[in-house]
Amino acid sequence: MQKKIYIVIMAIIGFSLGVNYLPVFWETLYSPVQEWLDNEMTNGIIGAIIFIIIASLTYSYLSKLIKKIEKFITEQSLFDLLFVSVSTIIGLLLGALISIPFYSLNILVPALIMLVMGFLGYRVGTMKGDDFKKLFAAKPKKGTEDIIDKKLDENYNKYKILDTSVIIDGRIYDVAKTGFIEGTLLIPNFVLYELQYIADSGDSLKRVRGRRGLDILNALQKEPDISVEMYEGDFEDIQEVDSKLIKLAKLLDGVVVTNDYNLNKVSEFQNVPVFNINALANAIKPVVIPGETMEVMVMKDGTERQQGVAYLDDGTMVVVEDGKHFMNEKIKVVVTSALQTAAGRMIFAKPSHSQTTIKGDS
Repeated sequence: MQKKIYIVIMAIIGFSLGVNYLPVFWETLYSPVQEWLDNEMTNGIIGAIIFIIIASLTYSYLSKLIKKIEKFITEQSLFDLLFVSVSTIIGLLLGALISIPFYSLNILVPALIMLVMGFLGYRVGTMKGDDFKKLFAAKPKKGTEDIIDKKLDENYNKYKILDTSVIIDGRIYDVAKTGFIEGTLLIPNFVLYELQYIADSGDSLKRVRGRRGLDILNALQKEPDISVEMYEGDFEDIQEVDSKLIKLAKLLDGVVVTNDYNLNKVSEFQNVPVFNINALANAIKPVVIPGETMEVMVMKDGTERQQGVAYLDDGTMVVVEDGKHFMNEKIKVVVTSALQTAAGRMIFAKPSHSQTTIKGDS
């Protein structure tokens, strides 16, 4: 859509320039000029065609330049943008005043002076911005002068871009509500569309998951202490939602929030920061050490002979040696080892009574 608008605008400009300037060009080439060649309609069409070709060749470069400018602007604070703009305008005004005596000589001299002064104003704004922040900032209280001076943008909070899986999972709502995630949660439109597609699926399980994700989004928006924004843009040249998320994170210098293992690895490979809810859940599970005792209920057989399997309240699997003999019973076990895997943590234990000995045996 943007490309079509750009081409149409360039065609209008080309048509206008063709009508006004091509007659002069024809006169320098041919004398006399044929009437079928030198008329407003023909000149306008030729100019439009030339500019359409130029627009088609330059659109990709122009779009990349615009995206770089957008990224640069989003990385700057409001104070920096305002101060740089004001200093540049002051430089241009000074250049206009200085160049007044030179208007009678050559138009290029005043233009060059204004360009140089505008650039100097821009450089002053970018180099001395921090000094002006200190000038207008509130003075520290007495006794706090030795506190390390930090830049105002050091605590800048990046956008937290949610993917479909973490929204459907639902734990992001509880984590955000506790305040552990700082900054703004960003919901891209293409993620919302994918949630709507899942919610309208013919598969009942998918339909329930999609509706759960939409309910989580509504709950996040209703929380007054959680900042939630929508991203209206899209990347029409990319089909996969995961690839769009990574590109958006690069564009906004944001963080992808997910519980998708594959998206996590791809993001890390492309140097995009990731918050993985599953990794967070594993990190906050209680630490167990060999020799520690706990009480568990054996629920099913293990993969090996005589093993039983139990689960802690947080879902951690406990493999109990000789646990098959205590099926559906609560027993005390002693931890022998723990294993951390990509899928989570496993604890190996054995019944505590197997550690005891009869008095007098020693």
